[in-house]
Amino acid sequence: MVQDTLSLESLIPTLQLAVGPVILISGVGLLLLCMTNRIGRVIDRARLVADECEAAESGRRDVCYTKLGILCQRARILRASIALAAFSVLLVAVLVILLFCGALLRLEIAGLIVALFVGCMCALIGSLVLFIRDVNLSLKALWLDCPLTGGWTADRGRRVTAATPRGHVQLSA
Repeated sequence: MVQDTLSLESLIPTLQLAVGPVILISGVGLLLLCMTNRIGRVIDRARLVADECEAAESGRRDVCYTKLGILCQRARILRASIALAAFSVLLVAVLVILLFCGALLRLEIAGLIVALFVGCMCALIGSLVLFIRDVNLSLKALWLDCPLTGGWTADRGRRVTAATPRGHVQLSA
């Protein structure tokens, strides 16, 4: 006799399969929180720098506009990173729904599940690559603000070796 109803015993393996993707949703949610905080800070900083650009004298205005350009680039990168992370969560949510529909309707959808999971991971990887790019750009902007960072300068790729008492920097090749 074929059982047409879904019993609790037959549902347990599906629940076990769904736990991993649900945990992934939680982890990506934390990444999204971090990214939205970063984009908020970028927007706030861009507003401040825009005000500085208006008040700056002509010699300092170029640096202001360079900083503003970096902030705009960071905002675009973070927007794309957030979109990819959100798309990753969307794919996981669809995957969980399909797991339950497949179990309930007894459908063979393993190929679709694999495709959704691979798509989710690809979107997450893209999001993280963009996030790393944003971190690197934020350091570039920091170097424009702080010439005595003790690290690489933003424009020449030379290391700061020493600073004189008046703030002048000696660079090495």
